[in-house]
Order: sequence, then C-alpha cells, then structure tokens
Amino acid sequence: MTRVLLRDQAADRIRTAIVVGDLAPGAVIKDVELAGSLGLSVAPVRAALSRLADEGLVEAKPQSHTRVTPLVLRQVRDAAVVVRAMHELAVREAVPLVTADDVAVMRAANQRFAAAVDRGDAGGALAADDELHDVLLDRCGNGAVRATIDRFTPAIRRLERQRFAAAHGRESVGLHDRLIAACAAGDVDAASATTTEIWTALLSELEETPDAQSV
Repeated sequence: MTRVLLRDQAADRIRTAIVVGDLAPGAVIKDVELAGSLGLSVAPVRAALSRLADEGLVEAKPQSHTRVTPLVLRQVRDAAVVVRAMHELAVREAVPLVTADDVAVMRAANQRFAAAVDRGDAGGALAADDELHDVLLDRCGNGAVRATIDRFTPAIRRLERQRFAAAHGRESVGLHDRLIAACAAGDVDAASATTTEIWTALLSELEETPDAQSV
C-alpha cells in the first residue's frame, strides 16, 4: 500500500509540474535526479513515469532517455474532442440530478473563475473551471466518464496555460452562466448544447496557438 501511495504521490506531483510548465515540453527527465528533488526513492518515480507515459505526458526511448512529451496540436485537439464528448455525456446524465446546493457551488466557482481571469491568473482560472465542471461529473457518477476525462485533460491544460487569454476567459464566464442556468432549470438539452459550445470555443482557441507543433 505504501508503494502504491508513493507512486500516486509521485505521479500527481510530476503531472502538475508538466501541466504548469515547470517541466517544459521536450525536457529530458532523469529519474534519479527527479526522485531526489521530490524526496522519494527511484522506484515510485519510475512507476509514476510509466503511468504518465500511458497518459501521453512523457515518452521513453529504450536505451536513450525519458522526456516530457512535446506539445503537438493535433494530439491536443484529439484529446479535447474526446473530453468534450465525455462532458456532454456527463451533463446529460447529471442535470436531472442537480440540486440547489450544486447550483450554488457552480455559481461560486464561476465567480472565482471570473476573478482569476480579471487578474490574469491562469492557474486560478483553470482550477475554478475544474471545480465548476466537477460538480456535474460528481453528480453524473459515471466512473468511466471521469476516468477518461482525467486521462486526457492534463494534455489540454498544458496548452491552455501557454495560451491563456483574458478575452477567451471572459467569454467563458458568460457560457458558464448559461450552463448553470440550464442546470438550475433542469434543461438537459440547453445544458448539453452549452457544454458543446464551451468546448468548441476552447478547440478554436487552441488551434490558434503558435507554440505547439502542428503535426
């Protein structure tokens, strides 16, 4: 159990470092040095890197090196299309079950999102965005949907942080308000359509990113 927990801890910390850019795209990872910086032994770090390779965040070349996966626009776009479909499904299952407390939590998260956008805080905005959508994922209760979203979202967040724009964020505040209103009204079709619009707008934004490889 301890080994599993250490592996999970290492994976969470390395994943975060990759998403926020502390480990940059293309950076070579030396497991011994990384283990030392994390204060862990090499074994859980290697296990964590293996998991992150499955998630597409790192890549290992036998007899060569392990590195952070470069940002490739096509791969991020593919991930975003999958995540959009999963959120659409989650919304359809969740909206009939949404409570007044859920709506209040979503509204508070959107207020934090808007405040973070106004101060140019990409990390705070993305965290609040996750909190808002997590309400619906939790209410949906579909483990396969959650696992798929958790699997592919970090790759998207890497590029979002590089491409964070206040204008897009302010547009998202309004879309979130519409999503919340639809949830409060129990309108499944409107909530699903707004979710599609949110993720389609994000896809358009990501495709304008100059920092990612196009192939």
